[in-house]
Amino acid sequence: MTDGPQPPSVRVEVLGPLRLLVDGAPVEVPGPRRRAVLALLALAEGRSVSVDRLVDALWPSGVPASGRQALHNHVSRLRAHLGRAADRLETRHDGYRLALRSRELDLAQARTMLARAREQAGRDPAGACALLREAHGLWRGPVLADLTDVDPVAAAVEECGQLDREVTDALIAAAVAAGQAEEVVGLAAARAAADPLREPTVLLHMRVLAATGQAPEALRLGREYRRRMVDETGLDPSPALDDVERDLCLVGTAPVPVPARPVTRLFGRESQLASLHRLLAAERLVTLVGTGGVGKTRLACEVVRQSSTVTVLRLAPLTDPAAVPHALAAALHLRVDHGDVLAACVSVLAERTGLLVIDNCEHLLDAVRDTVDVILARCPGTTVLATSREPLGLAAEHVRRLPPLPLPRPGRDPAATASVALFLDRARRVRPGRPPTRAELAAVADVVRRVDGIPLAIELAAGRLSTFSVGDLRRRLNRSLDLLGGGGTSAESRHRALRATVDWSYRLLTEDEQRLFRHLSVFADGVDLDTAERIATDLEPKGDPGSAMARLVDASMIDATYDGTTRYRMLETLRAFGLDRLAALGEDEAAAERMVRWAVELTGRFRAAMASEREPAADAELRRELPNLRAAWRLVRSRGLLDYAVAMVVGLFDAIAYRDLVEIRDWAEELAADPALAGHPGAGLVLGAAGEAVYHRGDFVGAERFARAGLRAGPERKAGGEAPWQCLMVLAVAELARAGHDAAIEHALAAADLVGPHREGLGIAALATAHAGALDAARRLNDQGWADAVSPSMRAWGAYVAGEIENLSGRCDVAERHYVEAVDLACASGATFLVGVSTVGLLSVRAAQGRVHEALEGYRDVIGYFARTGNWTHLWTTLRNLAGLLRHLGDDEPAALIDAAADRAPDAPAVPAPGHTTRHRPVLGRTAVLETAQQAIERNLTKGRLSTR
Repeated sequence: MTDGPQPPSVRVEVLGPLRLLVDGAPVEVPGPRRRAVLALLALAEGRSVSVDRLVDALWPSGVPASGRQALHNHVSRLRAHLGRAADRLETRHDGYRLALRSRELDLAQARTMLARAREQAGRDPAGACALLREAHGLWRGPVLADLTDVDPVAAAVEECGQLDREVTDALIAAAVAAGQAEEVVGLAAARAAADPLREPTVLLHMRVLAATGQAPEALRLGREYRRRMVDETGLDPSPALDDVERDLCLVGTAPVPVPARPVTRLFGRESQLASLHRLLAAERLVTLVGTGGVGKTRLACEVVRQSSTVTVLRLAPLTDPAAVPHALAAALHLRVDHGDVLAACVSVLAERTGLLVIDNCEHLLDAVRDTVDVILARCPGTTVLATSREPLGLAAEHVRRLPPLPLPRPGRDPAATASVALFLDRARRVRPGRPPTRAELAAVADVVRRVDGIPLAIELAAGRLSTFSVGDLRRRLNRSLDLLGGGGTSAESRHRALRATVDWSYRLLTEDEQRLFRHLSVFADGVDLDTAERIATDLEPKGDPGSAMARLVDASMIDATYDGTTRYRMLETLRAFGLDRLAALGEDEAAAERMVRWAVELTGRFRAAMASEREPAADAELRRELPNLRAAWRLVRSRGLLDYAVAMVVGLFDAIAYRDLVEIRDWAEELAADPALAGHPGAGLVLGAAGEAVYHRGDFVGAERFARAGLRAGPERKAGGEAPWQCLMVLAVAELARAGHDAAIEHALAAADLVGPHREGLGIAALATAHAGALDAARRLNDQGWADAVSPSMRAWGAYVAGEIENLSGRCDVAERHYVEAVDLACASGATFLVGVSTVGLLSVRAAQGRVHEALEGYRDVIGYFARTGNWTHLWTTLRNLAGLLRHLGDDEPAALIDAAADRAPDAPAVPAPGHTTRHRPVLGRTAVLETAQQAIERNLTKGRLSTR
């Protein structure tokens, strides 16, 4: 940093679309050949590139007579693009050289970081992980995608791909070693899906799953990989797979929750951190209160990192108070298919001792207050740390206010003050170089004083050193702050200082960048790269949309993260500012409309993918975007946008039918109860979706009521609606559940006539036919539908029905093969309902065959799997089936205890009245039920082993 003239800085980025930055500002380089010249010079990494090599690359089929002159013209234009840094492009006796330092080329930077990380991985895996995460973040998308027709560039792209694989492998391995496996689960899964035959990728994915408590799933992936290698290549995997499988068999069944390590250092909070730990040891509820941007979340992250058992509930992406229990369930990795979501969460927390961190409570105070009140009353082992701009208002609450960072004092070294140290740390990331001079330190001290020591304001100001010297920064920032004037309380002053800093950073953006920032702020949980680019393009910028997005990241107005896919998010303070600017400029309606259209398009893509092989990717996208969909749903409901609401619910029918996303079922019921729905062309489809939702609650009468109402809405089809085949499906499964086989067959076949044989209609008819005793006819029906199934979930459905038919016929070996296939396909597609019912069927055939040992081992594995994934709805069903087997073995006491707990669990599916009573049995907690089940399994396995000796 210096106030005097600075030598020009240059940066070329090739790990994505080609990008040139001069003095921190992006420079557009038009034309494919000129971009190719820049890419070739940059990829040479400081070496000369001959004229012959350049012209051969630009004109591979033959260099025209004017080729060399055209090359010279491109070089001349590139020098003009470089501006003050034109002398970096040197002319040599045989060609040209672009002088770049290692940190000025992202490719060289990534390679250097990888080498450094490998050196320190053994002694400091967390430090290596941080380095590799930074290196991994250098990839911004497909490498030089518009230049791959240039042969040398194409070869370099392959090398970049290999480097990307090496960085990713090293990052995943370091994260596992550092106890941060939770952070790379998505990345490991995405890489394994993209390259399913690459053994290192598969082995790392297995280790990540094991490190996050999913060892059985990891072993299943290993078996799949072994089978795939043999089928597709004729080769066996290397002994490394055997080693990993052997290691996983030694892993305990309990997941080890490891808090995420914050990416940046924590400055000046040592005393507050120690005080928080002391408070949390003595109090049940501590609320960390302070102004926006003061560092509440960052301090809470440090508490999380230093705690052993912790659950983190992020509320920033939420806008709907009703979504708080669902978000808590997700934070607990708890899948609730049925019943009261909050009650299920409380049942899990009541069995634990640990810390629950609830971040960003201020916009949902009433809902958070009610939730925390219930948790404190019913979960004695749970301590709550909340962050909020104001207290929750509970009697048990201990409020701790977080002040800004200490400011530099006259006569003392500014660099020793936390606020200045934070500024300097951020500045070094933006503009590395020599230490600041005494004059520069004085200017930095003045800047942090003017922003009242608020960490977010400090980081925003320091981020501008990519464009300004520190002296320019101080002068420009002072002018912005002075516009607000003085006076008022200290808290008001700090709020004004933060807002002024944000406003100042915002005003430094171009008009296009400001518009993009505003319109992205409506997305509660950020956006992926494709969405960001679509929004940017839709706003019709004057320049390149990608450049505007990159500029927002460079200016610290948006954070970019990469975990399998690129994600752009705003800090809540910045998002609130963006929403304010939207409203002030009268753009809020247009931005909301754009977000709602995005939600409708996403649900439409999901619906279309349910009939294709794209289902697994669509399922992953749906789960990833649920916070944004939740916000969009509240928008359409609050604004009375009926057409959009109908489109969303209709598009999400398969999420309601086959996935553990209970709140989407609530949306269907909410819309079905809206009087405005009457007469809408999509009313029948919505009512069918609502019927499916209540069917999963075990309310077969309500399901039939909705379905018949949907069929009565049929006349509206003439107004452009779609035949409500879903209503017929709901009637069919409701009748099947009540043993109304003939009616179930009639409804299911009618549904198949409407929608086609590729859906589940023929399978439902086959199930009813089989239960009516006509097994051959059932096979023919199911085979017809199964043959036409395309999506993984519908193929899983066909396999499950085939398993049920063969199970009823007593052909247990065949049934088992079908059930295993159904489970594998359903797991791959995210169809959790099918995973559950197929698994239960699989275990039942093993028990029916008298393969008690295998059945017990299977119950042990599946109970452990469902417990780790939090899928208690399926777990209760599995436990009930285990209880039946235990009774068959004469082990009545644990069977009765398990049934008693299931009968009273809020998230257990309803079952017909059992032939035994549980009324006077004690009700065990969940941990005790699992222990009872596992002890009974082990006891009966031991008996079986002894009896065979």
